[in-house]
Amino acid sequence: MKRNLCLVLLVLATATATEIRILPPAISTAWAACDPGDKLDKTTATQTRQKLEKAGYTKIRDLRKGCDNTWHAKATKDGIEQNAAVLPNGTVVKEGD
Repeated sequence: MKRNLCLVLLVLATATATEIRILPPAISTAWAACDPGDKLDKTTATQTRQKLEKAGYTKIRDLRKGCDNTWHAKATKDGIEQNAAVLPNGTVVKEGD
């Protein structure tokens, strides 16, 4: 069944190649910038959010992980929205202006 479905899709793609586009899987910009040799650690967004909250940040959003294992986010601290980072060693820092 699976083989037949693949054959049908191949025939359709060949017959209407100008109408069907086969796109690569979506890649986030963070992953696209990583080198093949970059080794990502196993820290999670949940762990990172907890570290930010413990450091006094609220309204945490846009949480993303860089190729260097640093997590970046927009968050509020002391009523001011700012960029924050959680370094690979767990240290929470305010990112530059």
